[in-house]
Amino acid sequence: MTFPDHDPTLPFSPAAIRAAATVIGAGGIVAVPTETVYGLAADATDANAVARIYAAKGRPSFNPLIVHVPNLAAACDLAMFDADALALAEAFWPGPLTLVRPIKAGSGIASLVTAGLDTVAIRVPRHRAMQALLAASGRPLAAPSANASGGISPTRAAHVRASLGAGVPVLDDGATEAGLESTIVAGRTILRPGPITAAMLASVLGSVEQGPQAPAIVTAPGQLASHYAPRKPLRLNAMAAEADEWLIGFGTVAGQDSLSADGDPVEAAARLFDALHRADASDYARLAVAPIPAEGIGEAINDRLRRAATR
Repeated sequence: MTFPDHDPTLPFSPAAIRAAATVIGAGGIVAVPTETVYGLAADATDANAVARIYAAKGRPSFNPLIVHVPNLAAACDLAMFDADALALAEAFWPGPLTLVRPIKAGSGIASLVTAGLDTVAIRVPRHRAMQALLAASGRPLAAPSANASGGISPTRAAHVRASLGAGVPVLDDGATEAGLESTIVAGRTILRPGPITAAMLASVLGSVEQGPQAPAIVTAPGQLASHYAPRKPLRLNAMAAEADEWLIGFGTVAGQDSLSADGDPVEAAARLFDALHRADASDYARLAVAPIPAEGIGEAINDRLRRAATR
């Protein structure tokens, strides 16, 4: 099986995984779901393949990529792990946690992946499609979100196609589970909040701290001040829609759409980017979103919304 030329999308199956692995082996790129969002995968040891990721996304080359590997042993082949990092990996891998670690000499990871830094952002994903592709390709896979740089992250194959067009093969395995990109941690500092909350991290390490929202030097993905952005202006903490706004509600705040009518932040996280895609495609000139409590995963939701609203 190969990806069809007229619409290069294949539903998840063993044959589709083999087709995707063939593309990876030939130095190509493939969009594949993880438990967070759809990623745009390439062989992390092939500089030309990684360059195709940057070209397809229009991504700044100073913005590093996350490397996905099948297990902790494979991660330890590429990077150095101290006691804290090992404790987090054992607690939350496979899953939506990325660890920024010193890269090992001779790791083979292309310098374009790390943006020339001496660290690498590394993750063991849980999703069956990404795990199957890692196994079939036998390569560590660099995989940022499969959308144009700075745009709304994709949680469905249709989002990938709308953002990147027909030139990128897509392995379709339905909507993603978490709906937010992974939590990123360096040492005991949270560089990007995500599904693994500060409280969850502190339960393992004892204490963690929050890094700057927009650091002067980017050391991990997702740190740009403007990111995850719709094409239209976005107003935050809206209790009601103005005349030209599409309102995304939450809890008792109703709108044209809702992240969670029950006020469930986990449901809201899973629906966030999908709702932003629908709102951005509407006939309304501007977008608005209801207040989301900042506790737990709400911190990650608000992080994405703040960056989406920055222009």
